[in-house]
Amino acid sequence: MSKFWSKRVQELDPYTPGEQPQDQQYIKLNTNENPYPPSPKAIKAMQAASDENMRLYPDPECHALKAAIADYYAIPKEQVFVGNSSDEVLAHTFVALLKHSKPLLYPDISYSFYPCYCKLFGINAQQIPLADDFTICAKDYEIENGGIIFPNPNAPSGIALSLDKIEQILSTNPDSAVVIDEAYIDFGGETAVPLIAKYPNLLITQTFSKSRSLAGLRVGFALGQKELIEGLERVKNSFNAYPLDRAALEGAIASINDKEYFETSCQKIIKTREETITALEKMDFSVLPSRANFIFAKPNHANAEDLYLKLKQAGVLVRYFKSPRIDEYLRISIGTDQEMGEFLEKLSTLV
Repeated sequence: MSKFWSKRVQELDPYTPGEQPQDQQYIKLNTNENPYPPSPKAIKAMQAASDENMRLYPDPECHALKAAIADYYAIPKEQVFVGNSSDEVLAHTFVALLKHSKPLLYPDISYSFYPCYCKLFGINAQQIPLADDFTICAKDYEIENGGIIFPNPNAPSGIALSLDKIEQILSTNPDSAVVIDEAYIDFGGETAVPLIAKYPNLLITQTFSKSRSLAGLRVGFALGQKELIEGLERVKNSFNAYPLDRAALEGAIASINDKEYFETSCQKIIKTREETITALEKMDFSVLPSRANFIFAKPNHANAEDLYLKLKQAGVLVRYFKSPRIDEYLRISIGTDQEMGEFLEKLSTLV
């Protein structure tokens, strides 16, 4: 600990990303990356943008990308915010909409960046326990709060909350911002975007990292009524006026416009996910119902941590969380059919 650190830095407990080991080649099923490449049109657009105009600043308002996202979701452009990854968009959201005297509510088992942001920005928070089956109970959020946030589908469980339950949370908290982190929505969940017109307190965040195979590009966005978006813009323009570079803007625009490639990629992952769940259940795993590009599985006759270590030794990376309530589970990202076949073959020798 450095004597030059501020008190806030000394108190932080930073987010721990999934392993990225360099010692050998692994089948990487631990960071929820898309196993398929980005749209060829996106790659071509990024290559074309990498020219002499890189000497110029990009559009600080990202007008063209906002217009493309607005067109895709059939909402006004004024209801779109973009940023450098959905993590940055979420960070701005915590500052702009979720920092109040009353506590922020979020699930006790959820995206582990949320408590990091609360510590970083000095936000009072209250974790709401999931039910025994790892589902979110909408009625539990009918308590005094300064804001609500949760992923849908949730992470690391992969379980999705229905739109009627989301609407119950929105309608019973009219004076609080309700933020739905839809990072994995395209793998079988139902987006809450249609509810934006009805609920001025709803903000949705999404990313190009997962379903659009652009984790290396770092592009995220938020959707909500104009008043919420203006709050995010005020924070963004007090932090970084140019969050997205020229190549990122062009790549993201091309990606969201290539609907056929996007839908094909998502369907392949969904199909492989369901086949993997069936195979794991035959090996006596309990698998939670997933609408994400990963599954959360409990080995019923093996220790999860031991299995994670044995898989790593065998050249397969999955995610293990040594945390209460979930330390008997493994989170397994969905790879290609070949990768999942190799994973299942190696797993069968270990359980």
